[in-house]
Amino acid sequence: MSKTAVIYWSQTGNTEQMANAVAEGVIAAGGEAELFPVSDITPEDALAYSSLALGCPAMGAEELEEAEFAPFYEAIQGSLAGKRVALFGSYGWGDGEWMRNWQAEVESTGAELVGGEGLITNNEPDEEALEACKSLGAALAS
Repeated sequence: MSKTAVIYWSQTGNTEQMANAVAEGVIAAGGEAELFPVSDITPEDALAYSSLALGCPAMGAEELEEAEFAPFYEAIQGSLAGKRVALFGSYGWGDGEWMRNWQAEVESTGAELVGGEGLITNNEPDEEALEACKSLGAALAS
């Protein structure tokens, strides 16, 4: 079983709730997961994991958070080929464009996008969204 890093940025706590549920799903499926706010892990340390769950809400004009998360992602983006990657995040407006763009970027690196697409929820995740996060984590662990 591989080890998964669940790395996220959260302003309101919504994406943090999703990150916790993804990690729970990995562990419930028999995998190992470590949970990190993006400020607590270096790109080099993140790339040591065989699978990554990356979480970031939509910011501004449906973009990744630009002060911490976007620079972190840009630093690892060129090294994702062959890795299993899951994407998740919350949004409060728009239609999920930031996630579609992010999915396309990850797929273009040669990474395996677990779940086939990023998992998004509008505002605070409800029970259904948290269960979807756990399922995403379980898929990463398998």
